[in-house]
Amino acid sequence: MAQVQYYGTGRRKKSTARVRLVPGNGKVVVNGREAQAYFPYDTQLLILNQPLAITETQGTYDVLVNVHGGGFTGQAGAIRHGVARALLEADPEYRASLKREGYLTRDSRMKERKKYGLKGARRAPQFSKR
Repeated sequence: MAQVQYYGTGRRKKSTARVRLVPGNGKVVVNGREAQAYFPYDTQLLILNQPLAITETQGTYDVLVNVHGGGFTGQAGAIRHGVARALLEADPEYRASLKREGYLTRDSRMKERKKYGLKGARRAPQFSKR
């Protein structure tokens, strides 16, 4: 018998997360490791569990994630976005609560490119009158 699965792709900064929700007991696996072992800070665990907490589905789904690119914070944000999209696929009734919290909106803030004549995106070379 085929097991039901819900998919969602989340992105933030340079990170991309492919999220799979499987009915289970609330286990979160990121790149083959437990989320507690993968993320160095508890705030990142809190971030990726926010959509589950809002929809009150904390212990009903196992979250299986493949994530690459960026740093830990960007990856946690990407996972949150992917979990929200997968929950929406699981039950469209969650749309209002997820949308109200802003979890369905992709965070468009990216690193600004470096411009020629400058040392960074906006940092100008040091000025000296003489």
